[in-house]
Amino acid sequence: MGEAQKIIGIAKAENGYREGQKSGHWNNNQKYSDQVPGLEWSDFQPWCATFVSWCAMKAGLAGLYPRTASCESGVAWFKQRKRFSAYPAVGAQVFYGSGGGSHTGLVYNYDDTYIYTVEGNTNANGSAEGDGVYLKKRKRRDTYVFGYGYPAFAEGITSADPAWKKQAPKPAKPSAPAKPASAIVALASAVKPGARHKQVKELQQLLIKAGYGPIPGSVTDLYGPETQKAVGRFHNKNPKYRSKGKSYDPAIGPSGFKELQKEAGRK
Repeated sequence: MGEAQKIIGIAKAENGYREGQKSGHWNNNQKYSDQVPGLEWSDFQPWCATFVSWCAMKAGLAGLYPRTASCESGVAWFKQRKRFSAYPAVGAQVFYGSGGGSHTGLVYNYDDTYIYTVEGNTNANGSAEGDGVYLKKRKRRDTYVFGYGYPAFAEGITSADPAWKKQAPKPAKPSAPAKPASAIVALASAVKPGARHKQVKELQQLLIKAGYGPIPGSVTDLYGPETQKAVGRFHNKNPKYRSKGKSYDPAIGPSGFKELQKEAGRK
């Protein structure tokens, strides 16, 4: 997950949070001020900028957003870093009102007509008294929208600003499909002429499937004379897998066993 989506996820999870009330009125008493070091004093004050600072801290991205309770200070912080734009971007901090000092929030998406935001200290009905965290839909070109601060996300930033196109995140390269695990297995050292071993059954089945049968009396765990004859037929076709110096070899070797599996259709 990219850094922009990380802070957006944290902000969206707060949707529905409401501040305290006293005497029938919302009073700006909220949890965010107390949890952001340096902003404890801002409790009972307008807290839209504090909410953004809290989200950045929780996402581990405190250095990418201004830690402040002031919208005007937030605008100055981004402008000082030359990361302020008139165009929306995913994960940007949007500022509203004259000089950007009236209100702020986080942009989680945009299109040609609207911006979609998460905002603290706002409301559902458009009144001046904010009461909680809401998902908002606002017109991009509304005069109330002052501009956007662009965090320096590690992955780049998805922006509507033509001047920032080079900063857009590069699409992830499709990963190569995983190669299926090989079905070819190693030969147990105990599989020898005259021996009993559970893998002898597999050897006999492979010999028959690859066309070196029949093996009368199979399938058993005994590496008997009929199995040895079938292994000899395999070696007649594949002499390079015989034991050195033998014209007839009834013992399958590790390399020969792998070749036999391939001839039987294993990959």
